[in-house]
Amino acid sequence: MLVSGRGSNLEALIGAAQDPQCSFSIVLVIAESNAQGRCIAERAGIPTEVVAYDKRRTEKPEREMDRLLREQGVEIVCLAGFKRLLSPWFVGRWRRRVLNIHPSLLPKLRGLETHRRAIEEGHRQHGCSVHIVTEELDAGEVLGQEKLDVREDDSPEILARRVLALEHRLYPRVLEDYARSLVCAEAACREEAAQDAEA
Repeated sequence: MLVSGRGSNLEALIGAAQDPQCSFSIVLVIAESNAQGRCIAERAGIPTEVVAYDKRRTEKPEREMDRLLREQGVEIVCLAGFKRLLSPWFVGRWRRRVLNIHPSLLPKLRGLETHRRAIEEGHRQHGCSVHIVTEELDAGEVLGQEKLDVREDDSPEILARRVLALEHRLYPRVLEDYARSLVCAEAACREEAAQDAEA
């Protein structure tokens, strides 16, 4: 998990992972130094590392993240309020293994300030999407969405709170399905390799 903010989606995923039937576990949280989500992870007893970004936009922090993730045997990287754009180098290293939750019904409203834009542009529905991270911002395959009707009395702040409640339901469900699909795909690959070896 990569976090930059208060960690409410991280907290939702930690809660889901406590179910004995859950197909994923959270083995490492990497946080920016001022991320409140770091405290949530520490309270839950999850190993936590801090990676500092600098203004030069070098790949050094991401190379450190890559090392830490691989040392812990991480298979899927989840962004939870992570405010940094990942470089093509990192995305390439973890292709189809990085998930993000975005507060809009993608492909609509890619980028920032989605709640304000949804109201100003007159969207009747709004929501959130979990997608695969690619080199292009918020453009990867959408794995799941939750939606709600935009109300006349919604402000950007109220709409943000309503959408956040959807995010807390959606992210654990999509991660569960994606983790199970990876397990099945890897098992099928091992079975195929074994059959080829016997042939």
